[in-house]
Amino acid sequence: MNINKVKAIYFSPVGNTKTTVERIAAQLAAVLQVPLDVIDFTLPAARAAGYAMAADELVVFGMPTYAGRIPNKALPFVQTLFTGEGTPAVAVVTFGNRSFDSALTELRDELDGRGFHVFAAAAFACNHVFSDQIGMKRPDAEDILFMDGFIRQTATKLVRAETAADLLRPVIADDEPVRPYYVPKGMDGQPAKFLKAKPQTDTALCTDCKICANVCPMGAVDWDDPLTVNGICIKCQACVAKCPTHAKYFDDAAFLSHVRYLETHYRRRANSAAYL
Repeated sequence: MNINKVKAIYFSPVGNTKTTVERIAAQLAAVLQVPLDVIDFTLPAARAAGYAMAADELVVFGMPTYAGRIPNKALPFVQTLFTGEGTPAVAVVTFGNRSFDSALTELRDELDGRGFHVFAAAAFACNHVFSDQIGMKRPDAEDILFMDGFIRQTATKLVRAETAADLLRPVIADDEPVRPYYVPKGMDGQPAKFLKAKPQTDTALCTDCKICANVCPMGAVDWDDPLTVNGICIKCQACVAKCPTHAKYFDDAAFLSHVRYLETHYRRRANSAAYL
């Protein structure tokens, strides 16, 4: 196939998906000897207009996994901002060492429905954004080796194809249908309900630097008063992870109980997965 450009596209509040997608896309661009463009639609300013991809471009499209699916508040961005013209695409999801469940299948199907031609797909385990104890230091050296193997196989599949029709759609988990969102559990084993939980601020540590307002993907942290969260919080942890003074934190009891549940049950090494 004739590919003239590779595009790395992602939603990545804390950076795990960004790092993964950019690595895959950069190596594919190097193999194909074509330019690389990056479209980071994490922040509201990047979602002011749509993006159309040409048939001679290769897209590496990445999303994080939230409760086993594409984040429900970010799914509309995928559905409304991006279109392809039979554009070959690689679907990528990251997940926090629990499970990617239906996230990869959902992303593949959404892209296929928007004019893309998904021919390779992969899910990569990362450090969970809720706790450093879940998936600690992942992706690690073993993950990188697995990722590099996926990149080589993807490049080979693309180079050998004469047309997009030669790029077969990957079968993910025996093509099981997309399942409902995972229901978070607390330490008592019962559903943990923390939809209304929002980040708190230690005023003794806050310097009013506005970083939390700048990095919120939903634009929910008030610019004039960063202690206030006016809009929807998707629990992405961007404000917590990127606060230079560690002033942001969550204190919701149900949320913290769920974190302890994950730390108790999901310290084992979850496997990444690739489908070609």
